[in-house]
Amino acid sequence: MVKRGRILAFFLIVLLVGNLMGFSTNGILKNIKLGLDLQGGFEILYDVKPINANQKVDRDLLLSTVSALNKRINVLGVSEPIIQIEGNDRIRVQLAGVQDQEKAREILSTQAKLTFRDVFDQKLLDGGDLQEGGAAQSFDDKNRPIVTLTLKDADKFGQVTQQILSMKPNNLMVIWLDFIDGVDSFAAESQKDPSQQKYLSAATVSQVLNTKNVMISGNFTIEEAKQLADLLNAGSLPVDLHEVFSTSIGASFGELALHDTIFAGLIGIALIYLFMLVYYRFLGFIAVVALSIYIWLILVVFDWMNAVLTLPGIAALILGIAMAVDANILTYERIKEEIRAGKSMMSAFRAGSKHSFRTILDANLTSIIAAVVLFYYGTSSVKGFATMLIISILVSFVTAVWGSRLLLQLWVNSRFLNNKVSWFGVKKSQIRDIHEYNEEELVVRGPLRNADFIKHHRIYFMVSGAMTVIGIIALLTMGLNLGIDFASGTRIEIQAPNHQLTKDVLTKEFDELGYKIEDITLAGNNNEMSISRFVGVLSKEEVAKVKAHFVDKYGVEPNISTVSPTVGKELAKNAFKGIMFASLGIVLYVAFRFEWYFGFATIVSLLHDAFLIITIFSILRIEVDLTFIAAVLTVVGFSVHDTIVTFDRIRENMKIKKRVKTYDDLAEIVNKSLIQVMARSINTVLTVLIASGVLWIFGAESIKNFSLALLVGLIAGAYSSIFIAAQLWLVMKAKTLGKTKTKPKDKEKDYDPEPQV
Repeated sequence: MVKRGRILAFFLIVLLVGNLMGFSTNGILKNIKLGLDLQGGFEILYDVKPINANQKVDRDLLLSTVSALNKRINVLGVSEPIIQIEGNDRIRVQLAGVQDQEKAREILSTQAKLTFRDVFDQKLLDGGDLQEGGAAQSFDDKNRPIVTLTLKDADKFGQVTQQILSMKPNNLMVIWLDFIDGVDSFAAESQKDPSQQKYLSAATVSQVLNTKNVMISGNFTIEEAKQLADLLNAGSLPVDLHEVFSTSIGASFGELALHDTIFAGLIGIALIYLFMLVYYRFLGFIAVVALSIYIWLILVVFDWMNAVLTLPGIAALILGIAMAVDANILTYERIKEEIRAGKSMMSAFRAGSKHSFRTILDANLTSIIAAVVLFYYGTSSVKGFATMLIISILVSFVTAVWGSRLLLQLWVNSRFLNNKVSWFGVKKSQIRDIHEYNEEELVVRGPLRNADFIKHHRIYFMVSGAMTVIGIIALLTMGLNLGIDFASGTRIEIQAPNHQLTKDVLTKEFDELGYKIEDITLAGNNNEMSISRFVGVLSKEEVAKVKAHFVDKYGVEPNISTVSPTVGKELAKNAFKGIMFASLGIVLYVAFRFEWYFGFATIVSLLHDAFLIITIFSILRIEVDLTFIAAVLTVVGFSVHDTIVTFDRIRENMKIKKRVKTYDDLAEIVNKSLIQVMARSINTVLTVLIASGVLWIFGAESIKNFSLALLVGLIAGAYSSIFIAAQLWLVMKAKTLGKTKTKPKDKEKDYDPEPQV
């Protein structure tokens, strides 16, 4: 008898959650902060240097510097800046949505040290003599913009003016901002055109002034006068800041990247939903409901965390959807197996859920290990990718393991699905009488039931070995096309929709600017985009000069990134550490949860996958940047994810078989285990390839290399899990057969001492 109350409960839950999603999604999307790569802005990493020999850069000084930078950012009016202390002597600043990036850059790095000097550059007063908040923008008697200052001590100012008055005819009070000893001088600056002079003003002192109120006049605009007053009120920086890394992204670039990536994501999600509905039918419908809740929950958690959404973060979300599907596929394939074994619908649901839980747990934990290492060693947008990946894995575990099963359980317990095996994609002809099974028999069904994946394991090893040799030769002869993230230098990206760019024209323009370009890459349907790289780090003045040139030439502001040699080496070192520690952590976990042989086979498999990606990028001369490392670590996590599913089935079948005494016994277990997980492996890889494929085809230009690395790595991971890891474990495990202590006659009877490996 059908229990309609369970079905009604299902629809009520779906309706309730659907309404909650509908009412809250728009608000959540509006609240989520976009990173600078999605709305434009810039990011700078500063080395913090002491301003004198007696100063020590410690935590307190770094915090004081952060506080001073925050005051300056308030001058800019930027909402929700990100200022982070990194290591012992670095500060990273991210400002998204800044309209005038060069102005912001100047305000951040200027010392804003005000000094009053005589014509011989002797310091008479400094910013410490000003009252706090005593600077203001005003107008003189001719309605010209000026800056008024309020001093702490009128008598001191009187003494200073008297000293200057005694220096006739050199009775000028020169007011400087950021005077540099040994570099700046009034004598040199006074010979320049007034618009080029560095000092703010040089006023004649004709009488002793015992006053607290001082006026700075100059060729100010109202905006310049207000900015100067704000800077003086914010105070001078307690340290020197040396720029070692920077990247800037125009607002149009960010808007286009956001549009393209969201469009790619919607296509990917739609294709994944369609695949699940077509292949898994009713189970696919449950999965679509659970995945929709999963996406909404991720956005809710991201909003609660007040996190910043970056372009790689969106890619991680889309990839996370594909990985969340895997948990559903694992459960559904096990349920279908139990149905084919002749179990009732309720028994099949319980058994399938139970058997898949441990596999899902192990697989997700290994992926989290890779994501945590990525977060620890990553910087900026890579941390954003890792954060979203961790959230995705945790939320998918909740929705796929509990949410999806709860919804399906309501239908199963209603008994409505009894005898409706076709709703699960199972034909009645595939169902076997449960009484026909032998206790230790490993039964496989489907079109691959007679396949032998073990027979040609030597060929698999030879193919992988040949690919490895090709990779080594490629790396030794061609190396990697390292981006400036690792090689250091400057990267200039131009996107001019109404122009067709050429290498000759761009090379000529950079020659005119005085820069020798190492490499120019053209992209876009009409070569409207170019990426130019050269050795050497541009200063902030040079960055402004290059931007102004291309704005005049093409009407667009280029994106400019600079990386110092020191930072480039550090990033390369951290990338190597990240891959090594992630691999080590995963292998140790697999060895602990399974056995040492499984752990060894896993590390060979994941190194195989990572090296294959590196080989492809070396041969095709594709640029290797920070997102490439994120892709490699993601592939490492996913490859082990896939390998664990296979190993878990082998371990389970070893317990069923019980008596494993010959190589043939072991080979049968491995081969049938591979057949049993093949449908799951193919379907999971398809969903992840859909996600990464649409990102590569339709996503933003800046993550195409990232998406390509994922595509190559995920295909390699699916191949290595089945044809490398499982086969290698078989070869190693076979050598241990018969080494346990048994009677000689038993060994002679039950064990073939020379297995055909």
